[in-house]
Amino acid sequence: MWYLATYVEEPNAVPVAFKDVTDDGKLLVGDVFLETTLNNLKENGKIAVSASNGETLEGYQIKESAEYITEGPIVDTFKKLVSDMFHGGATAKGALIITPEKVIVTTPGADNKKELPL
Repeated sequence: MWYLATYVEEPNAVPVAFKDVTDDGKLLVGDVFLETTLNNLKENGKIAVSASNGETLEGYQIKESAEYITEGPIVDTFKKLVSDMFHGGATAKGALIITPEKVIVTTPGADNKKELPL
């Protein structure tokens, strides 16, 4: 599961269902209900992603910058995925392209809090 976290005057954290990772390590998130997240990004441009596996407890915190797009093949892919899932009742409005700047291990154990090289 991935959670996006942003902050301006009040913290905001949201789970995301529509996501992918590019071959070059960028995180992609389809914008279905990200209004507060996008507004916060306009204010300060800071975002963090917490990614974890509830079964294995493996987890990472990724701190980064994000770019928002509203057209192109990435957006088209998310629009189709969301529309198919909601049988045409919802669609993606755009996509966040997140470029990791720092990755920190949150998995319990010896590597906890270790920063991974990018």
